[in-house]
Parts: sequence; structure tokens; C-alpha cells
Amino acid sequence: MPLRLTDNQRAQYRQQGWLADLPPVFAASQVTDLNEGFRQLCALLNAGEDSKEIREWHETSRWLFDICRNEQILDYVEDILGPDFYLWASNFFAKQARSRATVGWHQDAFYWPLTPHNSVTVWIACTGSNQSNGAMEVIPGTHATGLIRHQRSTSMDSVLRLELEQGSVRTDESVPILLQAGQISLHDDRIIHGSPGNPSDQPRIGLTVRYSGTNVKCDLSVNPHFKAYLLRGTDSYRHNPVGQIPTEKYGRLIRQHLSIEEADKDEWHEQA
Repeated sequence: MPLRLTDNQRAQYRQQGWLADLPPVFAASQVTDLNEGFRQLCALLNAGEDSKEIREWHETSRWLFDICRNEQILDYVEDILGPDFYLWASNFFAKQARSRATVGWHQDAFYWPLTPHNSVTVWIACTGSNQSNGAMEVIPGTHATGLIRHQRSTSMDSVLRLELEQGSVRTDESVPILLQAGQISLHDDRIIHGSPGNPSDQPRIGLTVRYSGTNVKCDLSVNPHFKAYLLRGTDSYRHNPVGQIPTEKYGRLIRQHLSIEEADKDEWHEQA
């Protein structure tokens, strides 16, 4: 029988902005498939590219699209967003062993030209994610504070260009999200989060998938490539272009990615 979030879990998500400690969504054999699929997609990268380029490839890879519409994941997302929502983004975040790469403190919603705020990210652990290999950390409750000014990063190790200004948040209140391979976590698009480097001998590989309620509209002047894939319910708003379901098992997406960061609109944020 499919699992649904309990009243307490939904309340925790609303209050804290994140949720983990859920039963594994993917069994051991499916975890093997997750990592094999990741390797297959990495094989499509060009010289000089790394796995950060595997972004929105659910638009061209049926294998990845099917991961994104896993029914158990969609049940959890529905418990948070309600019955009507769409898929619009996916991205692998891989930290190889002994990697110095960090993800600075930030809010996803600052990057995205989406209004209103009604989005959830599902973080799928392809490998274990723990404090020794650079697990993602969140600062509980910060999703309720609104968007905070970001600035250009000066760190050579950061994978992000825009981060929160130093001193703008109490980072000593952060909590690591610890996951076994096959587990997932969920977080609000406004929660402050980041991750340190991976000094261990083990890789840390995760897949993020982004879902939004059908009331959420993309500013196509910032990202004209935006595609929405309705996965549950109906879309009575029809705000966004509709994506086509891919047919090729593994296919790369060739286009320029555009977010607030890449469109050089650092000052953008929702004024409401």
C-alpha cells in the first residue's frame, strides 16, 4: 500500500520547512539502477563538462522522467502541494570523494523566476548522505522569513554564484539531512540550506526534483525555456508552456540554462 504523510509530518513540514526520516522509496535494486542511470547520463557529457550539466534532462531522458514521476514520491508531494501540481526541474548534485566543492547558504526561491511560492524539492539519495561526505544542511523555520538578499560568491570552491550575505543568518542552527541510499527528503523553496565539501573517501550523489502547484507561473522573460509537466490533477491556470514526454531512454538536453543567476538579474525577488 502506498504511504502518505501523517498529520504530524505535514505539520512539521509547514513549521520547519523540511521533512526526512521517511521509509526508503527505492529498494536496493532500484538504487543500483539510479546509479547506473546516472553513469549513463554522465557518458553523454562533453569534454570539460561535469554532472552539474545534467539539469532538466528529464525533458530528453525517459529513464529520468520516470524517476521524477515515481508514484510514492508524487503521493508525498501531493500531501504538501495539494492535488494539482507539475514537474519542471531536475538536477544531479554529485560530490566525488575528497571534493572541496561546497554549496553556500542560499534559498532556491531567490534563483527561480516563479510566483507565488508554492514549490517543493525532493532530494533523492543515490548514495548515502551523511556528515562525513557533505550532507545537505538546512536551517529549520527559515522558509517563513521571506527572501533574503543574496550576493555574488567569492569562494573558489562554491558551486553557486549567488549566496546569502555573511552574517544574514544564524548558521549555528543548521541541521544535517542524513539519508541512506534510496531515501528522500523534501524541502520548501524558501528554506535556507547549503552543504560543505566532501573530505571522505566515499562519493555523495543526489538527484533533486522540483515540483510546483499549478498556480505557480514562470517569468518567461527570464527563462523562456521553462516547461511544465502536469503529474497530478488538472491545470486550470495554464500559466506555463507544456513539455513533451521524452521517448529516448537516455538523451542529453542541449540548451542554455537560465535562472535569475544566469540571467544576471541578481536583484530579482518577489516583492509581495
